[in-house]
Parts: sequence; C-alpha cells; structure tokens
Amino acid sequence: MVDSASIEPNSTIRLGLRENLPQFSLLVLVNAFVGGMVGLERTIVPLIGAEEFKIASATVVAAFIISFGVTKALTNLVSGQLADSLGRKQALVLGWLVGLPVPFMIIWAPNWNWIVAANVLLGVNQGLAWSMTVIMKVDLVGPKSRGLALGLNEFAGYLAVGATAFATGYIAAATHALRPDPFYLGIGYAVFGLALSVFAIRDTSAHVRLETDKHPKVAPVRFSAVFTQTSFRDPTLFAACQAGLVNNLNDGMSWAIFPIFFAAHGLGIERIGVLKAVYPAIWGVLQTITGPLSDRWGRKGLIVSGMWVQAAGLIITAATKHFGWWLAGTALLGIGTAMVYPTLLAAISDASHPTWRARSLSIYRFWRDLGYAVGALLAGMIGDAFGLDWAIAAIGIITFLSGLVAMIFMRETNTTKKIE
Repeated sequence: MVDSASIEPNSTIRLGLRENLPQFSLLVLVNAFVGGMVGLERTIVPLIGAEEFKIASATVVAAFIISFGVTKALTNLVSGQLADSLGRKQALVLGWLVGLPVPFMIIWAPNWNWIVAANVLLGVNQGLAWSMTVIMKVDLVGPKSRGLALGLNEFAGYLAVGATAFATGYIAAATHALRPDPFYLGIGYAVFGLALSVFAIRDTSAHVRLETDKHPKVAPVRFSAVFTQTSFRDPTLFAACQAGLVNNLNDGMSWAIFPIFFAAHGLGIERIGVLKAVYPAIWGVLQTITGPLSDRWGRKGLIVSGMWVQAAGLIITAATKHFGWWLAGTALLGIGTAMVYPTLLAAISDASHPTWRARSLSIYRFWRDLGYAVGALLAGMIGDAFGLDWAIAAIGIITFLSGLVAMIFMRETNTTKKIE
C-alpha cells in the first residue's frame, strides 16, 4: 500500500522539473549512491577473481556479472508492478535494505561464491533502487522534459560509476591490496542512500494520477498484455528493448573482460582504473546533453547512431594494443552509450500510456539488464575459446547489427520535438 503520508494533497501537485526541483535533486543524489554501488566492482572485482582466487577461466570470472545481470533483470521485471502496488518510495527503501550487506560480503568473501552471492543482492538493489529513481523522475516532470530528466538521472548514476571505478583502482594501488579499503566507499553509499530514501524522499503516486487525468480513460491492462506489447508486438518498443539488451550486453562484456584484457597486456591497476573510469564517466556526463537533445531532435537518430559509435569503440579496443588507442576506444564506447541510454528510456516512456508506463519501463529494463548476463557469458565463452580480443570484436559486431535493427523497426516517438 502507498504511504498516504508521503503524498502531498492534490491541490499542491504540479508536473515539471522546476516545479519539483527539490525532490528531483534529492533523487539525483540518491541515484549517484546507487551508481556508486556498481562502480565499486568495475575495476577491482574481476581482478580479485583472477589474482586472489586464481581463476583462469574468463567465463568463471564473469559468473558474478551473470548473477548480477539475471537478478537485476528479474527484479526490474517486477519493479514496475511493485511501484504501482507497494509505492515508489517503499520499493526504493526496500532496494537499499537489500543492498546494505553487499560491500561487507565482498570484503569478507573467503571464496568466489561469496562474490557471486553478493552480486545477487546487488542485482536486487539496482533493480529496485535505480528503477524507482527513473520512474519517480518521469512521474515528477511529466511528458515535456523526459529526455532531460532521464539524462540527469543517468548522468548522476554513471558519473558515480566512473568516479568510483577510478577511486577504487587508486585506493587499491595506493594500499597495494584489492581488499578491504576500496569497498569502504560502498558502506558509505549504502548508509547515506538508505537514510535519504527513508527520511527525505516522498512518493510520486499523486503525480501519476494528475498526468493520468489528462489522458483518455483506458481499461485496466494485465501485466501479460503489457509484457507482450513492450517486448514483441509494438515494433518501436521491440526495437528499443533489443537495443537496450545489446547496449548492456557490451557493458557486461566490458565489465568482465576489459580489466583482464588490459592486465594481460601489462597495464597496472591504476591505469586499468583510468580506462574503466573513462567509459562510464563520459557516458554519465554527456547524458546531460544527449537527454535534452532527444527532446529537441527526436529519439530514433540518437539511438541508431549511438549503437554504431559504441560498435566502433569496441572494434578499436579489440584491434589495438596501445593505451592511447584503448583510451580512444573506451571514450567512443562512453559517447555512444550516452547517446543511447537516456534516449531509450525516454522512447519507452513516450510510447507507453501513463497507466502502464511503470510496467513498460520495468519490462524494458528487464530486457536491457538481461544483457549484462548474456554479454558476460558470451564474452567469457568466446574469450576462453578464441581469445579476449575476439570476444570484444564479436560484441562490437553484434552492437552494430542492433543499431541496424533499430533503424529498420523504430518509429520516432517524440511528437513534441523542436527542430530549429
């Protein structure tokens, strides 16, 4: 049940970024803490598997990302339903409660199974907490500024991913140890994120009702109907879902393979941390530009071209053996992902009715984050069989083909776009 005390009277409810700036800003901060929890693992955890636990198989090392991706995807699938039935704020708090043990489990892990189990909890944390920050921001701003709102949300989350990936690499290099010092950051993220969610964040269900009142009435829609509509029946929603899956497929690959690939070519942990930070940092910062651009220029062009820019970055990374080229490749990967990430969320929001938008977003995020598991598993298998450079190149080719699918099937969803 939604906490009625957390919902303002209808007479005070307004839609828009400026009208809801204090709550919107708090949600941006909360999502920075959510992103930081993932950033803890970007540089260090694959190296813990390879160096501390002496795991030689890239597929086995990738198991922690597979557990994370599957759990996050399944949690995303139910997060929209929980948002509608339990309430946005309550689901956000639940996500933080589940995520609180994660840094402790990684610090104390006696074997790789503990790391895999910690990532099950991290997947639930991300599936609930990140989903709620997305849904609540869309609720607050209404239809006119979705790209901007989602760009700011993803900016905060992925800038925190990049900053934390760099910070953990720097701390590990300074202390000459992969554990425990880098993970103290995660304890702080979890405590502050939970405290803000409990004491400062208010539910946005009343904003949804206000927007719904402005739309034609529709009959209640079953979850199964929303699932098939979002996943397969609507060509635009299908194109967005497959692009989201492939986007996170290459992210899952980079998470599992890049640290091992760079280390195998002689890079130290600090320089690996730089490369692992550049990609999400560029991704995070540029979303403050690409999100609003999608409000003005439309969604489709940014999505298609963004997938192709990602593909170019992956091919460059696979085909070269020099830090400068790897820096350029990871930068292109960040630029392309920034073009795609908030734009896909905005396109799903555009094409969904307010009464089932939260469920449609959760279904899209299910397919998108399933890409983590698919990418890590596929890249690990290809890497074990043919080498890590071939794993990176194969994911690059898949990413290019995904952009082609989006070009063929997607229609422009932003009917309010402005072209000057």
